Amino acid sequence: MPLPSEGDLRSVKRTSAIVLSLACLAAVVGHAQTSRRAAKGDSGQVSKFFQTETPLVVTLTANMARIRTDKTADAPWRAATMSYLATAPDTGTVSVPTRVRTRGTWRLENCQFPPLLLSFASEAVKATELKGLDEPSLVNYCRNSDESEQYVLQEFQLYRVYRLLTPVSHAVRLLQVTYVDSSSGKKEATRYAFIVEQPSDMAERLGAKILKIKGAAADDLAPVQSALVGLFQYMIGNTDFSLSRLRNAELLSMPVDRYVFAVHDFDLAGAVNARYATTDPSLPIKRVRDRLYRGYCVPTDAYPEAIANFNAKKDSIYALYRDSIGKLIAPVTVSETLKYFDEFYRIINDPKVFKREVVDVCVERNR
Repeated sequence: MPLPSEGDLRSVKRTSAIVLSLACLAAVVGHAQTSRRAAKGDSGQVSKFFQTETPLVVTLTANMARIRTDKTADAPWRAATMSYLATAPDTGTVSVPTRVRTRGTWRLENCQFPPLLLSFASEAVKATELKGLDEPSLVNYCRNSDESEQYVLQEFQLYRVYRLLTPVSHAVRLLQVTYVDSSSGKKEATRYAFIVEQPSDMAERLGAKILKIKGAAADDLAPVQSALVGLFQYMIGNTDFSLSRLRNAELLSMPVDRYVFAVHDFDLAGAVNARYATTDPSLPIKRVRDRLYRGYCVPTDAYPEAIANFNAKKDSIYALYRDSIGKLIAPVTVSETLKYFDEFYRIINDPKVFKREVVDVCVERNR
């Protein structure tokens, strides 16, 4: 594999910082435990809900008209029910008391149907398919159209790609949701959506703590993981994040003395290429499909480790677009997405281009 730049970047030596970051990730995967996880009897894996990729077919019943009017950041919780058809050995419909509330900023104001936060605080959830969920986010359609549903599926795929690259990421599960208005009994839509693992559950799984302190600098971070985060966002063409301001990112304190980021919310990424997506006017790009590296600078010999991970996972990443979930995406979109990824792989495996597009433009200071 050609390494990503000249001089030091051609070296395969690992600095003590990289060794530390790898030790951090090993601790993440194999050994870390928290008191809460121990009390729950968990093994450090994601909850059972996220351990299958089979889409769960559910019906969400709530006062949809009222939910659409909840446009403020402090919108109240609304009563709801989530139900699904049980499979063997149980049969019949299982109904779980649920609460929902709106969330988000841009989508809250601009979408036909707002993104939701779900709450499964009732004891009733423990004996159901939804066991292990507390207050997860539901990523749902913006408009009741095939195009909008495709955007949801495309973003879901990017979460799956990220999960292949690192355990420091949110687990996701696809749902096919029928939305029913409780006041009229009317079925409003049936669309794909997905549930995202809560940050607190991710942290418990990793034996980590989430820090709310903003302003983390490049030197605070595990170098290889930092490079991986920056390169993933570059791969999918996403600039809608800020690491230092914790915009669409969580800062985690790991079992050893380095910190890592987990990023989320990829609907404005170039790989999705949503019709409504725009770039920040302050950035030197005009289209979301244009890539711009916004990751922190790391020691140059941290990049080969991250690049090797992307190369090792390439076939598995592309296979996601050929499996049963990938086939839910329009074939022309799959083809365009994989061509977009092909461009990324050409860049990271060309030392001169990689130096120009990544190393020379990385972020040295907080922003």
